[in-house]
Amino acid sequence: MATVERSQDQKRPFEVVVIMHPDATVEEQKALFGKNKSIIQDFKGSVFSLETWGKRTLANPIGKLKKGIYFHALFETQPAAIAEIERTMRINDKVLRFMHGKLDTRTSLAKYLESFKKGLTESANREKEREAKAQARRAAFAAAREERGGFDRGDRGDRGERGEGRGDRGDRGERGGDRGGKGEM
Repeated sequence: MATVERSQDQKRPFEVVVIMHPDATVEEQKALFGKNKSIIQDFKGSVFSLETWGKRTLANPIGKLKKGIYFHALFETQPAAIAEIERTMRINDKVLRFMHGKLDTRTSLAKYLESFKKGLTESANREKEREAKAQARRAAFAAAREERGGFDRGDRGDRGERGEGRGDRGDRGERGGDRGGKGEM
């Protein structure tokens, strides 16, 4: 008779992205991921990859913070380990945000890592192209501005005399209609 493993006992592939406080020290970062690694190993799992993306600008500010230190990890463990990992991350003051995702069991973690790195490379190349185009636009704009003599074209001077009895807007006279107090009732 064949035994069927319970789904809680099976190892599954997961990925996690963690954003830590920008002032977190290297020791604090190592302590967090050391703790998470030990939790994963306690649940008969293993860490396949842990990458530091470094300090980056957040898409939306968290509190008054505009930057965070990003990490990405691929690992394999039992699903019960995720609750414990999330609990330790919620406790840690230096963790701003985190998100776990369950990966497809039919694809190896090496393939996930390869496609992930390919996506990062493509994204970096697009960013470089965008920056090069922006730099070219700025250079063209600066050249055109210099050609026109810059932004400052001098003072226009006074408007001059506009005639007797005319103020800045001139004497427009009575226009008729009820305009809030002028005219008869």
